[in-house]
Amino acid sequence: MHRRLIAPGSLAAASLLLAIPASAASVSPGTPGIGDPYYPAYGNGGYDVSHYDLRLTYQPATDGLSGTATLLARTTQDLSRFNLDFLLDVSEVRVNGAKASFATSGEHELEITPKKPLPKGTPVTVVVRYSGVPSSKQAYGFTSWHRTPDGGVGANEPEAAWWWFPSNDHPLDKATYDVSVAVPDGSQAISNGTLQSTSSRAGWTRYNWRSDKPQATYLATLAVGKFDVTTGTTESGIPVINAYSKDLGANAGAARASVERTGEIADWLTEYFGPYPYNALGGYVPNTDTGYALETQTRPFYSPRQFANGSNTSVVVHELAHQWYGDLVSVAGWKDIWINEGFARYAQWLWSEHEDEGTAQEIADYVYASHPADDPFWTVKPGDPGPENQFHLAVYDRGALALQALRNEIGDEAFFAVLKGWPQKYAYGNASVADIRAYAEQVSGKPLAALFDTWLYQPSKPSTPAARSASIAKASTAVVRPKSWKKIAATNDVHQHRDAAQDAPRHGH
Repeated sequence: MHRRLIAPGSLAAASLLLAIPASAASVSPGTPGIGDPYYPAYGNGGYDVSHYDLRLTYQPATDGLSGTATLLARTTQDLSRFNLDFLLDVSEVRVNGAKASFATSGEHELEITPKKPLPKGTPVTVVVRYSGVPSSKQAYGFTSWHRTPDGGVGANEPEAAWWWFPSNDHPLDKATYDVSVAVPDGSQAISNGTLQSTSSRAGWTRYNWRSDKPQATYLATLAVGKFDVTTGTTESGIPVINAYSKDLGANAGAARASVERTGEIADWLTEYFGPYPYNALGGYVPNTDTGYALETQTRPFYSPRQFANGSNTSVVVHELAHQWYGDLVSVAGWKDIWINEGFARYAQWLWSEHEDEGTAQEIADYVYASHPADDPFWTVKPGDPGPENQFHLAVYDRGALALQALRNEIGDEAFFAVLKGWPQKYAYGNASVADIRAYAEQVSGKPLAALFDTWLYQPSKPSTPAARSASIAKASTAVVRPKSWKKIAATNDVHQHRDAAQDAPRHGH
């Protein structure tokens, strides 16, 4: 016989371990990132949010924001601690009614420890009270909060929420929203979705907005200022609310001439992408000094500079196309950004056809011929561009070239069936480049691996353009400008997030 000797104290420790339930032993903190390789610290693990209720007060004179965020969530693991992405100053956190301890870590992490561990599958209500001056906060050397002469705006990609509400900040965790904001009388608060009600008391007006369909956190927006607001409906009856800063100056007319066509353009896009997926529509143009536009869900953000050269319906087409490609179906990971930008750019090319200003094929030939083989443009891989090139021009233009190549490979009938069917297949969810390739193969009955690899993943100029035939391919080596080339070129910076003024040009729309 072999006798095993037990060290003093070990027996007591072993007895204690045996007394701990297995579920308790497996309790662990949620990860401080959702697992996106482009942005390892973005989003969080351990839970899934279903609804955000934000009750806020904002003072334009000081850029002071205060309020309470209530998050309805469910745990996806046995959870001892979890994180939210947030930058403002927190005064209190409660989890399921009980006060929770909290601390900050990293660039933008709020660590919350509930009074008791939370078993997997538990419904959780998280209440965060907070305040601060959003424009005074930076993370990674930049801000996504735009101070304006009469207020402020939260709009950027891939991150904007940190500056005005705590969240699980990644498109993989979509939720519905109620956003209630009190502002001084004479100012307005603009957000996503439908305006449920307004009320006034003691010199303040409260605006109550609701987004009743799943929405990614970066697509949530808040703008406070003095706006001229217009209302209307699309032909299909969708209510349209547009808002324009009262101090847009010389850009005011062009902005209105463009954004006021939102309903018309959305109706036109349904021919290609299927029914409009939300119960609200519109856009807003605050007086910001940035240069980009953003597809904030149901109500895109446009900077005044988008209209500096006159009306620009092309940018409106781009942002509204995102309501299907980017909003209705969001990226599974940020490396899948081509699904957003390639399709939105291609919608601009289709609009050019609609306006008789050059066909998609003519624009494709022009773009292809405009970049010689040694142009660094061709080294960016739209299917996986890397975080430093996530909003590079190639993701847009080479991304749209890939779609023209696909159109010519599978034919118009299958191509437009893909454009319309794919958003319905993944509606209100997430998908990857691999998913859309598989869907295109299913619809067309053709193997498409080589085509997708050539146009989305090879760091070199494809040997032939996205042309219908060898004769067209030969002709397209000459730079022939379609009628709309100036307008298309003008929208190349449609999404220049974290623009040069912020010393971080990698983000752009």
